[in-house]
Amino acid sequence: MINMSVAELKAQFSRVLTAVRAGERVGVLDGKSKRPVAMIVPDEAEELPERDVGFLDHKVRIEFMDDFDMTEEELLGSGE
Repeated sequence: MINMSVAELKAQFSRVLTAVRAGERVGVLDGKSKRPVAMIVPDEAEELPERDVGFLDHKVRIEFMDDFDMTEEELLGSGE
């Protein structure tokens, strides 16, 4: 893990992003005391299992946008 001050982070932001893309974690230190205040970590997309859609299985493709803001329980219960 890399630790750097806010000033270092600002000066080397492109290099930091390259390191994070490669899997590195970067700790952000604040002030003269170098107190840890944040962590920049690689994004890990959540893998969701495919669901069986009944008689439409393999006939349609259902895809939800990233900003879809409804739980699975709310969606499945909406027809009642």
